[in-house]
Amino acid sequence: MLVEENVAVGVIVEKRKAASPWIDHLWVPVAVVPGLPEAAPMTLIDRDDTMERYYLGASALVLASTDTANYRDNLSSGAPKLWVVMAGQPEDASVALHTVTADPAEGEAHTETGTNLVDVVPMVPEIAAFVASFVERHHVDRVFIKRKRDEFREDGGPERKSRRRP
Repeated sequence: MLVEENVAVGVIVEKRKAASPWIDHLWVPVAVVPGLPEAAPMTLIDRDDTMERYYLGASALVLASTDTANYRDNLSSGAPKLWVVMAGQPEDASVALHTVTADPAEGEAHTETGTNLVDVVPMVPEIAAFVASFVERHHVDRVFIKRKRDEFREDGGPERKSRRRP
């Protein structure tokens, strides 16, 4: 039975000047904080000569009982991380928050489209405690079952034997 729990988080990003002749700036997530700050998305927080820091917006960090092994591995890495997935907004050169995940496999999967901006930030202790509690309550070890390989034929026939019965 699938069990899901979530916690509200807010994402902080920086717009940094790029050292590239092809782009003007980079959007880099710098923190994911627990709770919902009382600020509108894309609220300017800080600015200096090289960057502007914004509150990007809120997301729900959703944990699923089927993914507890990935969360456990993330937590045991010594430096647990959260994956922030953003989408570029070409009309105003900003970004929009898509999702935040604690699952490394899900974070990697979001990179496959080629259009998402995906980066990691350190997991703060409050969120790590929430994830650890979820893993402790819902993790079930699953036995890995290796599939059987097809047999090789030495008589020059096709490599796969037919599995049809005569």
